[in-house]
Amino acid sequence: MSTGASRPSAEGRAFDGGSRYRLRDLFTPLDTLLVSGGDPRLALDASDRVNAYGCAASPEPEIWNFASSTASTISQAAYDRAALAREELMHKCLFDEVEIAFDARCEDMREELRGHLQLSPRVDVVFSPSGTDSQLHALFLARAVLGAPPVTIVVGADQTGSGTVHTARGRHFSTMTASGLAARKDGAVAGLAGDGIALPLLDTTPGIAMRSDADAAVMRAVEASLAQGRCVFLQIMDSSKLGWRAPSAACLDEIARRWPRKVQVVVDACQARLGRRRLRAYLDRGYMVLMTGSKFFGGPAFSGALLVPKGLSRSIDRIGAIAPGIFDYAGRSDWPMAWTALRSRFDRRPNFGQWLRWEAALAEIGSYYAVPGAFRAKALAGLAAGIDSMIALSPSLRLVPNAAETAGADDEEFAATTIFPFTLLCDGKPVSVAETSAVHRALARDMNEEISGSAADRQVAAQRCLVGQPVRLERPDDAPQAVLRLCVGARLVTEAWSADAAQAQRNLQHVLDRIAHVLVKIELLLDRAATAPGKFVLEV
Repeated sequence: MSTGASRPSAEGRAFDGGSRYRLRDLFTPLDTLLVSGGDPRLALDASDRVNAYGCAASPEPEIWNFASSTASTISQAAYDRAALAREELMHKCLFDEVEIAFDARCEDMREELRGHLQLSPRVDVVFSPSGTDSQLHALFLARAVLGAPPVTIVVGADQTGSGTVHTARGRHFSTMTASGLAARKDGAVAGLAGDGIALPLLDTTPGIAMRSDADAAVMRAVEASLAQGRCVFLQIMDSSKLGWRAPSAACLDEIARRWPRKVQVVVDACQARLGRRRLRAYLDRGYMVLMTGSKFFGGPAFSGALLVPKGLSRSIDRIGAIAPGIFDYAGRSDWPMAWTALRSRFDRRPNFGQWLRWEAALAEIGSYYAVPGAFRAKALAGLAAGIDSMIALSPSLRLVPNAAETAGADDEEFAATTIFPFTLLCDGKPVSVAETSAVHRALARDMNEEISGSAADRQVAAQRCLVGQPVRLERPDDAPQAVLRLCVGARLVTEAWSADAAQAQRNLQHVLDRIAHVLVKIELLLDRAATAPGKFVLEV
């Protein structure tokens, strides 16, 4: 197999049957469509019908979800919106070509997303199947803006998506693209391959903490790359898998002052845990922003987007030669309608799965921002205080401190922590990476028959719940560690909101009660491991 994706030539790209063929695709079962048009991470296991993150394609309200740093099971409201959107597109396609109706709907979704995020109409939105795909879009656009292949510097490379090590260097991150074309993982994406520098955020000293020299490390990497005559594409972190943010605003100001127009910044905001004022500030500075609708907002995995400020959009539509590999990662409808010349060079193939996942995500985003801002701030602060206290009281959990810079006014409700990483102890000893993964899997399953004890204990063990996947932390000359994450997502706030203040407070307490239940289940699983040495819960 070649290093690139296996695909037809540009001249040979056909519309595989035309609009009638694609209209037929819309009649595919909704669950199947929702997991289509993505890479293998979306695939459902043949036995339990969940993806690698433990999420099914349809609503499962009986599962308690505190996993929004990774992926969430689709809500009923989001599922209903996707079903309605599909029905509406079917009706429109009776009177127009599928591609034309689909294109118009994607443009309407851009406007809706800008409205929810309070962005200028001049901010452009590039949709994609995942945040990882969006990183390749960002690299493609950065090369055009900078006028040369850049060195990509990734801040927080140890705490972003696993595909970033590949996309930062213009390489395939999977064995198959979202368009269904085979690829060699880490093989060069034609015309995009380049150099990358990974800057981890984990400190090398014992314990788990963010490195204190993050700003200095970023400055050194930028300066060294520019000294070699290279331009720089700087991917900054806001926020990481552990809720960390780097570099500081002061560092970014210094970079802009010393090297204007030589460094293009893109913000990894795929977690979407930042205030709308902060988001607008990034775009006003000319930064691109990576985001998803499937992390904090709780849409189904995967749904990516790249936000492009107006200053960059003006130059992008004048791109001359196009890296041929990008055709494997985008269709015409992914690009804004205003980019007429660029769009004309891409296939008109609709990605129905990507579209429906974004329809679902927009339902969640709209519901979240329909909640009054004062309550959103109060809810996130109250949940943060409660979770902090409960983890501190647990004999087997050790909370990882939040390392974000001091919150400012532009953080709005995200001045409160929303990701709570913790390590596990069993008999006072750290739990291994494999055992942490086993606990994560066991939490998502009914463990009633595996836990001996009271009826109350077995009831706790039976409850299925999702928490953030383990994050593996590596450091030189030390054994790797893993942390689990309890996450506060938008849906918890949306579902807690009530115009009756007393009822809203009861709803928030109900969320905290569920979190306490999750922590007790973890304790029961660890107790089981302590009483059955060597078995742990790996058999789950």
